[in-house]
Amino acid sequence: MVIATLFILLFGLMLVGVPVAVALGASTLVSAFLFTNNDLMGISSYIFDGLNKYTLMAIPMFVLAGSLLSRGSAATRIINFAKSLVGHLPGGLPIAAILASIIFAAISGSSPATVAAIGSVMYGAIKSAGYNEQFAIGTITTSGTLGILIPPSVVFIVYGVSADQSIGKLFMAGVIPGLMIGGMMMLATYILAKRSGFKAEKMASLSEIFKAFKDSFWALLIIFVVIGGIYGGIFTPTEAGAVSVMYAFFISFFVYKDIKLKDLYKITLDSAQTSSMIFFIIANAMLFAHFLTDEQIPQQITQMIIDANVSPLMFLLIVNILLLIMGQFMEPSSVVMITVPLLLPIGMALGIDPIHLGVIMVVNMEIGMLTPPVGLNLFVASGITGLSMGQVIKASIPMTLVLLFGLVLITYIPAISLWLPNLMFGY
Repeated sequence: MVIATLFILLFGLMLVGVPVAVALGASTLVSAFLFTNNDLMGISSYIFDGLNKYTLMAIPMFVLAGSLLSRGSAATRIINFAKSLVGHLPGGLPIAAILASIIFAAISGSSPATVAAIGSVMYGAIKSAGYNEQFAIGTITTSGTLGILIPPSVVFIVYGVSADQSIGKLFMAGVIPGLMIGGMMMLATYILAKRSGFKAEKMASLSEIFKAFKDSFWALLIIFVVIGGIYGGIFTPTEAGAVSVMYAFFISFFVYKDIKLKDLYKITLDSAQTSSMIFFIIANAMLFAHFLTDEQIPQQITQMIIDANVSPLMFLLIVNILLLIMGQFMEPSSVVMITVPLLLPIGMALGIDPIHLGVIMVVNMEIGMLTPPVGLNLFVASGITGLSMGQVIKASIPMTLVLLFGLVLITYIPAISLWLPNLMFGY
């Protein structure tokens, strides 16, 4: 009865348009009032304890760093470098957009920010080169999803806090899957461009590649400063967030000089709004998770699954279907916070590595950002191009299929996710 009431209230509220965070909090409070003797006045302490985690401080830091870099010329410089490397291939400009997205994802940690930064520059250039607009926007919209898989990823931080897992391991676990899916996208783009009759162009000279690299050097260096600092033991992921902010400000203000002091207010305000939204979701999701645990709901569901003799492979299939459906309607951090308390105990009971499960969840969230009605990347892409949602969705289908294939490989070949963190941290 408790489970039924909780989830009927949760999904009922979301269906009538109540924001996810409010629906989480309200359904929990009503269920607690009806079925428990808990002191509802003590709920504020649960929320405070949930948010009082050092690791969570990385979120506003990486959000601000991404905002600083996306407002300046860092994205354009990275694009020019990517074009110098692969622009000569058939489908060179769309491939360059994908490569630039991979690089920028490793800087921003945000999928919508990657789409906005890369798309605003590359969309017009790809169209001008003779590619149809669908081809242009499809590659940009889908490759931008890598922003939540390649470290530093805000969604990985949220999962790590929810599942009590190492953020460093999760970051490393996202590297190979992110590069693999990015490589698959580039290969698919190359094949589609070849079939469409696009010819190879003149390859950039070594001097041109070096010039593009020199122009983008300071922007590219942030990847090695942040990621190298974490895995070199110089600073924690949270401290890396602070370092990334200082570095992003330094290169944008002093090196590239494309941000003025007057711009900082708007940048920090936008970042604060984004961070506040994430923390509001986390606060209510923490309350939701506390209620589930208190009522032993995850344990009951886990026992039911085990008693039903569900195999790990079948469980992972169910997880993927569930997450793909939820990703259509909800923001990634919300989905992670809601499902981790339910799915993690079952997965661990079936012998599934929690790091591997985290990567599976994030890849599902990537696809969720491309599926209507609430695919955030679709809205961003539609906004920067002026195309209708239907046109953006249609354009994204080929690469979404590539993502689905990548999800299958990552789900059923754990080594893709686990090899690098096991190598770096031992196991």
